[in-house]
Amino acid sequence: MANKGTKTPDSAFIQQHLANERTFLAWLRTALALKGIGFLAASLHFTTPLKTYFSTTMAMTLSIVSFVSGTAIITLAALLFIRNKRTINTGQFRSSTVLIMAAAALIILVMLLLLVYFLTSAGV
Repeated sequence: MANKGTKTPDSAFIQQHLANERTFLAWLRTALALKGIGFLAASLHFTTPLKTYFSTTMAMTLSIVSFVSGTAIITLAALLFIRNKRTINTGQFRSSTVLIMAAAALIILVMLLLLVYFLTSAGV
């Protein structure tokens, strides 16, 4: 641990490291929201009296995809945080286009599954 007043390698880029931490926490909130959607769909489904085979399958699929998506986003966010921490100090920072596109695709998939589930459960 550094003494008080001693500069660390991260000291030159304090703002960037703090922004990296905030970004990581935002990814965690996104992942937790995705997992919450899965649990919500399952709990709503299994507390309603009218269940069909298709709606049960959709509820389970939505729950599994939401949980896996949330776990994947947490894993990728942690890897991205570590990579960004290293590259900020060396001046070799690269933006995270792949993670952004992957997260967007996973969220779109979960939202489409949620839409299909609600439309089939409502009898539309």
